[in-house]
Amino acid sequence: MAIYHLEAKVISRGTGRSAVAAAAYMSCSRIYNDYDGVQHDYIRKQGLVWQQVFLPNMAPTEWADREILWNAVEEAEKTKDSRLAREFVVALPVELSKDEWITLLTNFIQTNFVADGMCADVCIHDTDGHNPHAHILLTVRPLTKDGKWQHKTEKEYLCIRDGEERRFTAAEFKLAQAEGWEKQYPYKVGKKKVYMTPSQAEAQGYERISKYPKSTKYGRQNPISERWNSEDQLALWRAAWANVTNRFLERAGSQERVDHRSHAERGSDEQPTIHEGVAARALEQKGIISERCELNRKIKADNALLRELKSLVKKLMDAVKNTVPAIAEAMETVRQKMIIFRYQLLHIGAGKKHFSDTLQAVRPDIKRYEDVAQKFKIKIRERRILLDEKKATSALQVFRHRDLAQKIAALTEDIEELKSEKALLLNQFNCVNDYGMAEIKKRIVSMESSLEKLDQQEVKYTDELEVALAQYTELQQQSADMDTIELDTARHAIRPDKEYETLQRLQAAYGKKFDSGTLAQSRMDVAEMLNETAEPVSIRLMNLQQLQVHQTKQSYEKERGQER
Repeated sequence: MAIYHLEAKVISRGTGRSAVAAAAYMSCSRIYNDYDGVQHDYIRKQGLVWQQVFLPNMAPTEWADREILWNAVEEAEKTKDSRLAREFVVALPVELSKDEWITLLTNFIQTNFVADGMCADVCIHDTDGHNPHAHILLTVRPLTKDGKWQHKTEKEYLCIRDGEERRFTAAEFKLAQAEGWEKQYPYKVGKKKVYMTPSQAEAQGYERISKYPKSTKYGRQNPISERWNSEDQLALWRAAWANVTNRFLERAGSQERVDHRSHAERGSDEQPTIHEGVAARALEQKGIISERCELNRKIKADNALLRELKSLVKKLMDAVKNTVPAIAEAMETVRQKMIIFRYQLLHIGAGKKHFSDTLQAVRPDIKRYEDVAQKFKIKIRERRILLDEKKATSALQVFRHRDLAQKIAALTEDIEELKSEKALLLNQFNCVNDYGMAEIKKRIVSMESSLEKLDQQEVKYTDELEVALAQYTELQQQSADMDTIELDTARHAIRPDKEYETLQRLQAAYGKKFDSGTLAQSRMDVAEMLNETAEPVSIRLMNLQQLQVHQTKQSYEKERGQER
């Protein structure tokens, strides 16, 4: 089923990642990183379906080679904690073909990223045929019209003039200086450090203790970068992905739709982990809708109904006499019991199919989640060991350091891929974290136990139905010498009340879960078992028609008597 999943990440050196490593990993290729001298080799990785680099008009054409593009990104960033790229992991609808995936991604990327000046590197992955998704790697530094990198932030100096303080960038300060604005520097005043202008300090003879002027903590962000990094922009991208996905689903003739909004935004009071909606996004849609206690309550109600019916039939069978009214009452009571047993079997069969289909659909996803979670733990442990080893290795062992850095980078990308896959699986189950998955596993175990109980109930009611059929056969044998028309008339006279009584019993036992369609099917099945002909009209309607005929006949005879 089509599900909505868009996971946003920032690739930063501060978290031990590199843009080159991320690009090599998602494209299953080998790329050398000029920044740290590490070669990232993922040519043995499986699951790559399609790849493409998209460039805006101002970008150099040679950046169509992802190795040149991402090394240019690494070269432009100087600090050890620089943000290098933004990554999106999006789920692709299984209802669409590969060509439709490519067209969908191309449309989304060109409209939302490339048209806004970003370079985009996209790859489609589908390792097992059940989890198609795409990785979209985006540049975070804007480009000039000449294809040069712009700044992401500029240092802002806090300058003073006539007691007023303002912020200026380096370019702005050149103009402001002519208007009398001065930078502030730290000076030693007694044992304290005080910021003041050079003119103030010289007048009082203070000594400057640093060459760095006073500035804002984070500087002034490039307006384009600021917009790209905003929560509002992320919300727009999320909505855009939902809109374009739904447009392609509609074009493909699929009834499935995705929604990027949260439950609260949709006006739903349901908790995300108990959502009742689209199948690929809610367990209830896959069958987990009945709790174990509810099943037990239903079984108790069924058993109470069974005991009541068996007691009633036993009394009738013991007290039956070879008279038409007694035999008719007994046969209709047994028939009533057979209809109820058949209804229960149909109800149980529907529940079993519901549970079986759910388990069949959910078990592979649960297994895949467990495998991914296990691999994730192993990779985390391996990376921790390598990090400790690198920390303990002497800086003189250059080649060992480089080898460890390469292994750590590879493990980091493996971890990020597993993290994305894990998040995608959690999203399929509408879980926020591992605790939600633990609760789902408990419910799966409970559902398996409920399925076993339903099997036992099915055997039980099948046996009861066979016993009731044997009782009906015995009553037929007892009525063999009776007038068939008289017996049928007597049975049809009491049948409407019996059927109404059957309806009341089932409604009392099943409450809101009672289904009139299942009752109609039960009647047809029992009629077939008893070799009864289907009645074209209801019993009440037939009786009404007979009454009208009788009244018409009486009226006709009265008129003839008066004529005489």
